[in-house]
Amino acid sequence: MKRRNPFAVWIGLPLITLGIYVFVWYYKIHNEMSEFDRRRNIPVAGPMLVLLLLSWTVIGPLISFHNAGARVRDAQIAAGLPPTCSPTLSWILAFAFGLNTLYLQIELNKIVDRYPGALPETPVPLYV
Repeated sequence: MKRRNPFAVWIGLPLITLGIYVFVWYYKIHNEMSEFDRRRNIPVAGPMLVLLLLSWTVIGPLISFHNAGARVRDAQIAAGLPPTCSPTLSWILAFAFGLNTLYLQIELNKIVDRYPGALPETPVPLYV
């Protein structure tokens, strides 16, 4: 996984790209979680397409954010970390200035910090 600046993910890059970066980031984190733990079947494009095509339904993105929070929590467990990511908080923060992207990236950075110096595409030990 890649360590990203949570504030850049939350406000900086979405402002610069007029909101497009949120979709790119959402795709990338799902792809990275899929590559991190190949034992789990994690959809890559589907969650991003839900945000892109079903954002008008409101409930579709909320379910997608909840599922993303659960996937991050599962990745934390696989990394041998205590599961601190709350799926419920993930979608609730979507209503508060889109803070869910900030929250999810902070939680993902905990997994990256668990493996200091690991290069991309390098196998890392998983737990559970």
